[in-house]
Amino acid sequence: MMVTEITERENLYQEAFRALQESAPDPRGSWLARLRENAMESFQELGFPSTKDEEWKYTNVAPIAKVAFQPQTTATDQFGAKELASFSIPEAEASQLVFVNGLFRDDLSSLTALAKEVVAIDLSRAIADERYSEIVRRHLAREADHIAQGFVALNTALASSGAFVYIPRGTVVEAPIHLLFLAAGSQTASFPRVLVVAEANSSATLIESYVSVDAGQYFTNAVVEIALEDGARLEHYKVQRESAEAFHVATTVADLGPNSSYDSTAITFGAQLSRHDIKVTMDHEGAECWVDGLYLVTASQHTDTHSVIDHKKPHGTSHQLYKGILDGKSRAVFNGKIFVRHDAQKTDAMQTNKNLLLSNEARVDTKPQLEILADDVKCAHGAAVGQIDEDELFYLETRGIHHDLARNLLTYGFAEEVIGKIKIDSIRTQLDEAVLNRLNARLEA
Repeated sequence: MMVTEITERENLYQEAFRALQESAPDPRGSWLARLRENAMESFQELGFPSTKDEEWKYTNVAPIAKVAFQPQTTATDQFGAKELASFSIPEAEASQLVFVNGLFRDDLSSLTALAKEVVAIDLSRAIADERYSEIVRRHLAREADHIAQGFVALNTALASSGAFVYIPRGTVVEAPIHLLFLAAGSQTASFPRVLVVAEANSSATLIESYVSVDAGQYFTNAVVEIALEDGARLEHYKVQRESAEAFHVATTVADLGPNSSYDSTAITFGAQLSRHDIKVTMDHEGAECWVDGLYLVTASQHTDTHSVIDHKKPHGTSHQLYKGILDGKSRAVFNGKIFVRHDAQKTDAMQTNKNLLLSNEARVDTKPQLEILADDVKCAHGAAVGQIDEDELFYLETRGIHHDLARNLLTYGFAEEVIGKIKIDSIRTQLDEAVLNRLNARLEA
């Protein structure tokens, strides 16, 4: 990663960092001050990544570095429950944590549907609570690399709020837990941080959604860390619907225990520039994961997904299906790596990336990768880029379906393979509508 000169804009981040460090810390949280200091030192050394960095070769984040975004450290109270109604999920109305510009809003959150043994609270409160502080200390920043990754370092240095979700041993959480991150205003920078710890044989569903009240330009830099213990199961849905002018950078890391199951689906619709780094570490036998996603971009949007699935122990299984729909002058990047280490015998790993181009000016760079060091494995990967099948289009037209409608139906069907796996009805319905609305808007343009 290229070291960049510290600019006046980056001084805004340093000022926010100093303000956090000078605020009175809880004695049990002194380790957090040291963590932030190390992270800020890393960011000062690393700066923002450049296209000279192989991992950022196709994604230029200079537009983020050029804007003087103001880090948000004080929660705003200008929004109420009525404004949030359109962003709520009916299945999680009573199991929802709300964050405005990355900062927790207790007055907008509701957790009455969760059993008392399930913990879903502001991360800063968890750090100050002796019941949870050691759990947080044990897991926070353990897998998310704040030493070598500039955006993770910046988040770690400046995250003053976030979500702590703790599911005790053997607990089955029936209601989905919704983490709603709402962006308000323009020229703001927010740093959402999420830590999920699921103990042995527990089960839960997590929804992570990013939305905007305004259409302005802002910057979201999110980090999500997930630790699953023996036999734990987590379904994780991320829905990114930021404003069309926003910048969204996110890092998701999951550490899977023995015989655990992590099922992730990421949906990307918003932001002029978005990047999602996903890393799943399978350092125990019998772990299984699904790492799926859909990106739908148009106009001049740019989206980038980098994923790493690391098999380190035997009898691990991973499935990955990422699909993209590109229109206008949009661009997508997919880089998926699967590592199968020497000890990871009997691994079963499948990876697929498929892209549908709706215009001649859309572009995708896709690079699925397999690195296999074990000899008794079942692994495959592939990528495809193409346009709508003319034979399928002709078939629909011969049955009286208008050409434009036929195109929309085929495009919708392409997306539905990913959307259809979402088990929460209201989310699936919202996404179906979003896909169809965007396709209809294309016809009206």
